[in-house]
Amino acid sequence: MNGLSERLNAIALFFEPVALLALRFALAVPFFKSGLTKWDGFGQLSDTTTLLFTHEFRLHIFGAAVPYPFPSLMAWMSGIFEILLPVLLVLGLMTRFSALGLLFMTAIIQLTVPSAWANFHLPWAAMALALVVYGAGQISLDRLLGRWIGDEKAGGGRSYAH
Repeated sequence: MNGLSERLNAIALFFEPVALLALRFALAVPFFKSGLTKWDGFGQLSDTTTLLFTHEFRLHIFGAAVPYPFPSLMAWMSGIFEILLPVLLVLGLMTRFSALGLLFMTAIIQLTVPSAWANFHLPWAAMALALVVYGAGQISLDRLLGRWIGDEKAGGGRSYAH
C-alpha cells in the first residue's frame, strides 16, 4: 500500500503546478468578465454601474436590506479590483493577496445576492481559500521572483512546503 501511496503522491506533485494554474484561471475569469462590464472605456465607470450600486444593490444583513455605504466609491473599487486582482492572479503575482481580495469580494457579493451561494459564491470561496493556503505554485511570477531573490519556497505549493 505504501508503494501505491508514494506513486499517487508523485503524480499529484507532478500535476500540482498545472492544477494551481487552472485554479487561478478558474477564479479569475468570472471576476474579470464582471469587471469589464463595469467600464465604458479606460477610466470611465459606466453609468449603469454607479446606478446599480446607488439604487439597486443592497447588503442583506440580519434580515435587513441595507444600502451600500459610499456607493460611488464602492462602484469604483469594485470596477478596479475586479480587473486588477484577476490579472494578478493569472500572472501568479501577489497570488495570496489577490486571492484574499477576491475572497473578501465574494463575501460582499454573497451579502448582496444571497441566493447564489451554492452555484457561484461557494466555489469561488473554495478556490480563493485554496490559493491563499497553497499559493500560486511553480508556474507563476511569485515563484520566478522568489527564485531570483533566493526564496526557494516562494510561490507555494506542496512540493515546497517541506
